[in-house]
Amino acid sequence: MSRFVLFGALLLAGALSVAQADVYRWVDEHGEPHYSDQWVPGSQVIKTSKAHPGSETMSQPRFQAVNRTPESLADEANTRAVQQDVTKTRDAQCKAAKDRYMKAIESRRVYKESKNGEREYLSDADADAYRNVARKDVQDRCGSVPSFDPNAPIPEPQPIPEPKVNPADATSR
Repeated sequence: MSRFVLFGALLLAGALSVAQADVYRWVDEHGEPHYSDQWVPGSQVIKTSKAHPGSETMSQPRFQAVNRTPESLADEANTRAVQQDVTKTRDAQCKAAKDRYMKAIESRRVYKESKNGEREYLSDADADAYRNVARKDVQDRCGSVPSFDPNAPIPEPQPIPEPKVNPADATSR
C-alpha cells in the first residue's frame, strides 16, 4: 500500500513540475513552428513561470497585483498627476512665450510699462534685444520657434464690449 502512495505522490509531483515548465516556440528554416520546454536560440517564451536570462520577459516587469498596496497605487496615481500638471504648465509657458515673441515681431514699436502704468517705448536696439530674448525663451520652452509670415493677414482688433450698467444706478436723484 505504501508503494502505491509513494508512486502516486511521485506521479503527482512530476505532473505539477511539468505544469510549471516554460514553453518556448521557434520556427525552423522550413517555416515549421516547434514547441519545447527547453530554450533554443531564436525561440520566444510562450508560457513561463519565471523570467530567464536572455528571454523577452526578463526585460519586462512582471505583473505583481498581489504585492501592490493601496499606498503604492496612490503614489503611482500621484506621480502620474504631477507629470500631467508639469506637462500642462510647460504647454502654457510655451504658448505664452510664443504669443510674446509673435507680438514683439509683429509690432513696430515695443514698450514696457512703468510702475505708474505709463508706456515707455524702447529704442530700436533695445527692442531688437527684447525680440532676441523672446525668441530664445520660445526655443527654451517649446524647442522650436514659430515661423513668421509677413504676408499673412493681421487679425482685426476686437472691440471691447461696454460694461453692463444698471440704468437705475446710473441716474442721479
